[in-house]
Amino acid sequence: MPKTELGPLAERATYKAFHMVSTRWADNDQYGHINNAKFYEFVDSAVNAHLLIANALDESIGLVVDSGCQYTSALKFPDVIEVGIKVDRIGTSSVSYGFAVFKRSADVPAAVGHFVHVYVDAETRRPKPLPAKLRAVVENLRAD
Repeated sequence: MPKTELGPLAERATYKAFHMVSTRWADNDQYGHINNAKFYEFVDSAVNAHLLIANALDESIGLVVDSGCQYTSALKFPDVIEVGIKVDRIGTSSVSYGFAVFKRSADVPAAVGHFVHVYVDAETRRPKPLPAKLRAVVENLRAD
């Protein structure tokens, strides 16, 4: 398994769901590669697409309260990207996700990271327990 200074990189099999992203010319920055901030957009879109397709976002809003990303190689337009997602921990009102961003068909990720959603009431913005439907969907994304 490939390694970085922070440890081994996760393999594709680590992730439970994948979301494909077609890059756009505008995703490249002045250095000719996809800007690091775009990676977070790709991951946020992948998780929310997964939850929306499962119809699991009708009662709560997930606010990102923590995130981190380690970049291992550059991606650029017109690369097609596959974002792998998994769940590392489920709390009462929070979900800790792991992610990896792969160039399509690559075995080694271009970035790996994590983020934490705290699910809140849409009006009060106060944490609330995960709805049963949402909990069931994220349980299926649990890492082994």
